[in-house]
Amino acid sequence: MKLNYLLSVLLTVSVLSSYAEEKVKVKYDAYVPSVNSETNVKKTSMTLISNGEKSLYFNETSLLVDSMTSTPEGKKALREMQMAAWMTQGADGRLTIDMTKGNVPKKTVCQYVEKNLGNNELTEYNKWMEEFGFYSEPLAIEWTIGDSTTTILDYECLMATAMVHGREWTAWFTPEIPVGDGPWKLFGLPGMILKAQSGRFGFNATEVGQTNVAVPSVYSTNEYEKIERTKALSNQEYYENNRMAVLNAKFGTVTSSTSSNTGNKKSGKFTKEKHAMEIDY
Repeated sequence: MKLNYLLSVLLTVSVLSSYAEEKVKVKYDAYVPSVNSETNVKKTSMTLISNGEKSLYFNETSLLVDSMTSTPEGKKALREMQMAAWMTQGADGRLTIDMTKGNVPKKTVCQYVEKNLGNNELTEYNKWMEEFGFYSEPLAIEWTIGDSTTTILDYECLMATAMVHGREWTAWFTPEIPVGDGPWKLFGLPGMILKAQSGRFGFNATEVGQTNVAVPSVYSTNEYEKIERTKALSNQEYYENNRMAVLNAKFGTVTSSTSSNTGNKKSGKFTKEKHAMEIDY
């Protein structure tokens, strides 16, 4: 390891201790493999807000939609926005609705990862097999810090590796931001994780800064049912490979014309080895 460099950046932690007292906001591009391609990945914009004691990893648009739909007034306002954008009246007076029109907030990401760093506990809220649920697990990752360094968004970063739920991750963290947090379930290094990679899964920080915004809370948590982590993941694998059967069982017969918004069965087969971020289930 480059000891001189490591010592210098660790000493920086004491100088920048005030940074840890502030809330840090990091935006990431999150990547997961496409089921229908051996090379393509799906990119999603995610955000982490952390104060060093607790944090939330979330999609900003989905959080906005959840905040609006958590109250009757918000639901009404969102519905009015949707109708204004989607509804058009033809020359014959007939109304048509096109849900692809307009820049209306739409919830496309259901995942929230809430960390309580003080109590070493993590809670994930998500939707598995068309059901909203949550589970908690202890925060426990054993990192090995390597001897490589790089610069990300003008921050000097060190490399570290760890096994997380069956996958080996390589992370790049910066002691210049002395908050031991990171995207998704990654945490526990002496600095903020700005990049992490495991095969075709990955997180790349695109923006970093301090924020006056409080660490958000997940809305309507009473609507989530408790579930075991391994059951949630195995349920989702079944759903990915049997989507139409699940939708038919839940909603009745779903024809191909009405299933376009809910998703047809993927042409590729979902396997946890290739497509699941966690494979220990």
